[in-house]
Amino acid sequence: MTREHSVDGGTELGRFLRACRTRLTPAEAGLAAGSGPRRTPGLRREELATLAGISIGLCTRLERGKGTRPSPSVVDSLARALQLDDDEHEHLRNLASRAARSGPEPRTAPSRMVRPGVKLLLQSLRPYPAHIVSRTTDVLAHNPGGLRLLAGLEQWPVKDRNIARYVFLHPAAHDLFDDWSNQVRSCVARLRTLAGTDPDAPDLTRLAGELLVRSPDFARLWKRYDVKAHAHGRKIFHHPEVGDLTLGYQSMELEGTPGHRLIAYFADPDTPEYDALVLLDMLGSQPSPAHPARSHA
Repeated sequence: MTREHSVDGGTELGRFLRACRTRLTPAEAGLAAGSGPRRTPGLRREELATLAGISIGLCTRLERGKGTRPSPSVVDSLARALQLDDDEHEHLRNLASRAARSGPEPRTAPSRMVRPGVKLLLQSLRPYPAHIVSRTTDVLAHNPGGLRLLAGLEQWPVKDRNIARYVFLHPAAHDLFDDWSNQVRSCVARLRTLAGTDPDAPDLTRLAGELLVRSPDFARLWKRYDVKAHAHGRKIFHHPEVGDLTLGYQSMELEGTPGHRLIAYFADPDTPEYDALVLLDMLGSQPSPAHPARSHA
């Protein structure tokens, strides 16, 4: 694959624009639907061009990846016309910036090393569950609760522990998350964000290629081209060992790393959730049985 092509073909800028255009209806854009059948859902190219104040030719070239390098004003006009949110707008800017660069980009394999000080920090967060993940959500390090919170993940070999792989392929994941459908959409959207800026990355192509083959749900969501940044909020878990939990969570980028993040979960002291986290930490500290060779195959 060349630098301009994504893990599933085509230019990232063009694919993103087409996906955003087809999911926005004329009514949502403030246009009359018009007469006659529409061959594709969403806006036509000429409608998007009119809304953005650009030529149809430019709109077509951008979608087809014909080497056009959109100016910042064109990017902002397209974002407004497509009603992109802040994360999507920033993603479009990144794609346009990447399209404007020429020549090969330096490529190095992302490091999986977690510094000793970061591992010490994970332990200091106990009993709050926390783990370090790579940019493609490989679990690189964790404290006891940080692994045990994802029920059954400890049964997988260390090299296979990946949150995206877990939510789509592990049999326990669907029951663990109260809103599994939102969880998987967010997971795919974050991988799609990475695909926009580094589509040929070996770690991404391996993971996306595996999940495209093994998970129809992943394949369906991958085609939507949603993008989303890491965030904070609350999640509800139905954990098989400690019961129902409503936990806050915070994702934090680790500076000086190739996209590593610390994800921590928490609950107020003197609450049933906090007591459950103490128990989860204790369970996670116990020796684990031998791992099966490939339990999710």
